[in-house]
Amino acid sequence: MDSLNVEQLIGSVIQGALGGKRKKSRGVARFLTGGRSSFLNASTLLALGGLAWGVYETMTQAAGTPAAPPGPTPAAPRPVASGPVVPPPLPTSGAVVAPPPLPGSVGAPGVSPEVLRVLRLTLSAASADGVLSAHERDAILAQARSVGAEAIVTPELEAPRSLAEIAAGVADPRVREDLYTLAFSIVRADEQVLDGERRYLDELARHLGLDAATVTRLEQQAATRIAEASGM
Repeated sequence: MDSLNVEQLIGSVIQGALGGKRKKSRGVARFLTGGRSSFLNASTLLALGGLAWGVYETMTQAAGTPAAPPGPTPAAPRPVASGPVVPPPLPTSGAVVAPPPLPGSVGAPGVSPEVLRVLRLTLSAASADGVLSAHERDAILAQARSVGAEAIVTPELEAPRSLAEIAAGVADPRVREDLYTLAFSIVRADEQVLDGERRYLDELARHLGLDAATVTRLEQQAATRIAEASGM
């Protein structure tokens, strides 16, 4: 995936999701992805999994060999039979070396389960009204394509996950709140939450284990920051 990082991956999908919506979204786009002080950068979402291994720390240097993920100290090498040592073949000039998959990664090599969770929630929130139109889908894919993430995003669009699956296993209270804030911001954009969207958010809150008081606080905080970003 070349030097694509988590911010590029998630940011492109958020921009696509907002760009395809029928609501105004200038303020929420700035709130979620507008630079170093944005929610995407400031929240723990990008800290998950140590930047999720970067998604793929860096592309190779001149030789084209990917950096190895941290692991246990290797054991002493076993004796080998005597004879000429045959070196491994050198990488072909200009060849792209695929990153190794992360442990536990499902469906997208080089992308951690936690980053996939954020990606899937973003796509889910984009269709909170019950349908993802062709226009919305095209907007998401266009943004993903622009940062080289189309191969990751397309399978997720074709096989959307349920909220129960997306929210399963989130233990950190801060992460649960951040996930809700992300979804609420995409659903709301710069306008109001519609009835069908409210049912979606209620279901998400239930799966994340957030009580009504917490939901109200998170929504008020997000709405305030979206309004501030809209006026910038």
